[in-house]
Amino acid sequence: VRDHREVHVVMGNEACDLDSTVSALAMAYFLAKSSPAPKAAFVPVLNIPRADLALRTETTFLLREQGLPASCLVFRDEIDLGGLHGAGLLSLTLVDHHVLPGADAALEEAVVEILDHRPLERDRPGCRLTVEPVGSCATLVTERMAQGPPGVLDRLTAALLHGTILLDCVNLSPAAGKATARDVACVSLLEERFPELPARDAIFKALQTAKFDVSGLTTEQMLRKDLKVLAAAELLLAVSGIYVDLEVFLRRPGLLQDLAAFCQAHGYGALVAMTIAYNERNEPSRQLAVYSQSESVRSAICRVLEEATTPPLLLQALPSPLACVGAYTQGNTLASRKKVLPILRAAL
Repeated sequence: VRDHREVHVVMGNEACDLDSTVSALAMAYFLAKSSPAPKAAFVPVLNIPRADLALRTETTFLLREQGLPASCLVFRDEIDLGGLHGAGLLSLTLVDHHVLPGADAALEEAVVEILDHRPLERDRPGCRLTVEPVGSCATLVTERMAQGPPGVLDRLTAALLHGTILLDCVNLSPAAGKATARDVACVSLLEERFPELPARDAIFKALQTAKFDVSGLTTEQMLRKDLKVLAAAELLLAVSGIYVDLEVFLRRPGLLQDLAAFCQAHGYGALVAMTIAYNERNEPSRQLAVYSQSESVRSAICRVLEEATTPPLLLQALPSPLACVGAYTQGNTLASRKKVLPILRAAL
């Protein structure tokens, strides 16, 4: 701000999973390398406080494998986006999401470009849009880089994108229902250009193992590891991806106190926990739990999920050891959180 230097930030969503992180890093690098005589500094920003990086176990694994130290990353609590915007110096490219949360609403007018793989929730006039229903946002970044100047897509960036697409698309397994033809094509393109990339099975297994390793995390850290928040006038709803079996999670010592403390600390009126596990054929199994101290709120959310039709979740009730938690097995294993969030958003 003092030097009146323009800053072009590339930023993923608040869950800051591997896809958001790598898409931001790769896209900012691409823009910096391919923009003619850029006036702005291009800065990828990880949309979490630095202290939360340790919770993103698959991200820390891949960055470590590729020799990228955390010291070269910029986190949300280390850059004053509001101050830059107020000084008229901020441009913003959003990757892996296209709607800023309420707290960032003032930054909306700084958004110049969006790359996302979710359905567009509202029009974005005057903004360059790449919104496509692929399995991974990293696929859209790969396509952009592949069409760019020769040499910009280097081995390090290719390794980050390759691992991310494989993890997001469950090793391109048809049974998981995540991968599209474009995801498959991008993985092949990266492997053709960089034959030294690790074998698909090896990097997928290593990333999957890292992602599901929550052994050292507290309940609060598990809930924050992969968190989305939906806001309505009456209710803040937390939706957490959980990487252990639901029955194991529900029997954690002191879980009820932990859930109450987590919701109270952040003002959440309810929490939906969605678990996922994969068998040896990469077929997913899903369970979900609904927690709220308010019986009416809990019942309303359970009813919405039970009665959902686009898509139907095919829920079957599970016995819950906790009175204020409703638990289910999810029959429609292809309905990921990405497909459940619009159901909950519409209900709110």
